[in-house]
Amino acid sequence: MLSSICSSLLRRAALVVVVFGALAACQKNDASADQVAGKLNDAAKIAGQKLDQAASYVGQQVDATKAAAQQNLESASAPSINLDPNALASTAQANLQNAASAAHAQLGKAASLTGQGLETAGRKLQEWSAQSSASSAQSGDASDAQKQMDK
Repeated sequence: MLSSICSSLLRRAALVVVVFGALAACQKNDASADQVAGKLNDAAKIAGQKLDQAASYVGQQVDATKAAAQQNLESASAPSINLDPNALASTAQANLQNAASAAHAQLGKAASLTGQGLETAGRKLQEWSAQSSASSAQSGDASDAQKQMDK
């Protein structure tokens, strides 16, 4: 946000410089030069006021940020942490036991599903084998009947 304010101020200051340069390059009579100089003076005053406002705003933001940072620093330094090795060890052991129990349950479930899959595959293989045997027997009977007719 600070960079946008600074870039805005720089643009305005550059505009004032360009206007001054353009007026210096012009060869006008004294009356119009006085009018232009008056307008440039007004523009410079306005630009100065805007710069003062921007500087004031930036100062307020810096002060607010500084106050917030100081408050955060004070609140961050207030709490103290006490670690109990026995409590940590007990918690770690409980977590390991829970993980082992969950892993055991998942392994049991996987074994059960694998067994069911193997059982289904075995049944389908037996059905296929029986169909294959019946098909071979039927084609064999048809072949024998054809041989008998040929004789």
